[in-house]
Amino acid sequence: MKDLKELEFNNGNVQVESQVKIPPKDDPESVQFSEPMKEDLLSIGLQIFVPFMIAGMGTIGAGLVLGNVEELEVYKEVKALYIMVPALIGLKGNLDMCLASRLSTQANLGNIDSRREFLKMIIGNVFLVQIQAIVASCIVAVFAVSASSIINGTFVFNDSLLLSASSTITATTSCFVLDFVLIAVIFVTRKFRMNPDNMATPIAASIGDVVSLLILSLVASLLYAIHDTHTYVLFIILGIYIIILLPLWILIVTRNKYTKAVLKHGWVPVISALIISGTGGLVLDSAVDNFSGFVVFQPIINGIGGNLVSIQASRLTTMLHQTSIPGVIPPHTKQWVAPWTALFGKLFSAKTAMLLMAISIPGQTIFVLVADVFYNNYQLAVTAIFVLSYLFVFLIQLSLLLYTAHLLVHTMWKFKIDPDNGSIPYLTALGDLSGTCLLFLAFSFLQAIGRDYTPVH
Repeated sequence: MKDLKELEFNNGNVQVESQVKIPPKDDPESVQFSEPMKEDLLSIGLQIFVPFMIAGMGTIGAGLVLGNVEELEVYKEVKALYIMVPALIGLKGNLDMCLASRLSTQANLGNIDSRREFLKMIIGNVFLVQIQAIVASCIVAVFAVSASSIINGTFVFNDSLLLSASSTITATTSCFVLDFVLIAVIFVTRKFRMNPDNMATPIAASIGDVVSLLILSLVASLLYAIHDTHTYVLFIILGIYIIILLPLWILIVTRNKYTKAVLKHGWVPVISALIISGTGGLVLDSAVDNFSGFVVFQPIINGIGGNLVSIQASRLTTMLHQTSIPGVIPPHTKQWVAPWTALFGKLFSAKTAMLLMAISIPGQTIFVLVADVFYNNYQLAVTAIFVLSYLFVFLIQLSLLLYTAHLLVHTMWKFKIDPDNGSIPYLTALGDLSGTCLLFLAFSFLQAIGRDYTPVH
């Protein structure tokens, strides 16, 4: 028997420390499992609630920004921008939340207590996220342009350059700033003996969406003004990122033991998530033309759903890291369970799931009312039937996400895939798609019964 110093995943070696005792050849029958970390329910609730409310205000800000920037010329003339928004915001959230989950797991395992090792983690992870942001943002732009061209029957080359440059600048800039905010949050929570799993992902979501939308709108507007007359500027911007910065960052990351495996094997979840989120963008593009005020509430339902399921996924992953070895499901949890058991049973995941649902109902009610008041110049336009319809579809979305998180995290662990890198992109992308589609259904229902949302302008 020996202390586990390195876990072997299918997607590479991940340096972790654990108290789990493993036998030679990782024989599941003789693994000595550890017990999950004991946390008081009130303590968990308090640690989640404050960042959750802050994150909610951030999603309100994103909704208000999106509700106002639709009047900008670039949003009116380049319709593909609307298709790109959910995928780009989802990309930023995926990358930041995966970073938060990876570092939170390392913090709970005690691996950031060495400043030298923590610095190596920071350098590797920050530049890893930059690489992922450059590559994925270009894919987002190509997807948005392709989808828009098919829908509208026209292709404008300069618009594709505009979207590529705008998405790359937005993704890299917002991720760079937010990564250091996350690192500070994780370091502080560790120092004060709080669980970073409860706080890091909400903080990532709190200002991320609104910052990304502001940067995207500003950059896209500036580049739109010159994209026909000074097209070479767009080529220069993309050239700097792809030819100069990208190879440099790849060189740094491949020499970092904490991130080189993720760079090689962590692309499938990110790119798959982009496609899923991009599908939500097609729904958003349709909803903008049919429902007034839809863009105000869409970032809220998507952001909060993704925020809460990321907390669940991060906590589940940390529990598995602390109590078992890759490929072995510990006895205190189960891989395949019914939805009721995963959400309301006696499993580790159910306790947090019930808490997240309980927090989300009053939280979402507050967020909807606040967003409505600010959007309508301090007048209330929402009705009781609107709020109830919104909460109904949100609870469907959240239940779907939390149950999927339980199945996905456990299945990835069973197949020796690190859920810190693989689960959150799929879950947040599913949150974007399901949130947008369910909100579309809610608006359609309200319109059908003659109670549709009418902004006060």
